[in-house]
Amino acid sequence: MPQTFTLDGLDAAAALLRAGGVLAYPTEAVYGLGCDPHDRAAFDRIFALKQRPPTQGVLLIAADFAQVERYIDLASVPGEVLAQARASWPGPNTWIFPRSSAVPEWVAGAHAGIALRVTAHAPSIALCRAFGGALVSTSANPHGQPSARSVQAVRDYFGDALDGVLDAPLGGQERPSTIRDALTGAIIRA
Repeated sequence: MPQTFTLDGLDAAAALLRAGGVLAYPTEAVYGLGCDPHDRAAFDRIFALKQRPPTQGVLLIAADFAQVERYIDLASVPGEVLAQARASWPGPNTWIFPRSSAVPEWVAGAHAGIALRVTAHAPSIALCRAFGGALVSTSANPHGQPSARSVQAVRDYFGDALDGVLDAPLGGQERPSTIRDALTGAIIRA
């Protein structure tokens, strides 16, 4: 059985992530699967769990702008574009930016950019702060199945294959975050 953490056990959940673990955790609307974005083995385990093609990238979720800034190729982003994205944060808004060399290739998949969100969801903020940086965030479900909205649904999907689950409330959103291309403004997911 995966280890279950509560908000009181965030330091232990963060230690699991730093040790290469895969953790399911609540986000604004659904449970996500997360790991250290710089840990290739943990990242590969998430894609195996989801049975998802590795060419599909994932987004990174963070507690504040400082945790995502290094992943953005700031020289390629006009100031007003960056200001627009930052004005929507913290919140359920994911922006795709030109990526910097700090983004591991596997995180972006076949995409030229990197999808980033500074969340307003308190448990996700606390987890990113305890971990000390941005985390991979992809819906907790096998590819093509409905996203998990409870700890039980996460367990039903993945059983013992997960290292841990953070048992905390979802953020009350009905749908996953809107995803926009920062440079064009195009909505990728409404």
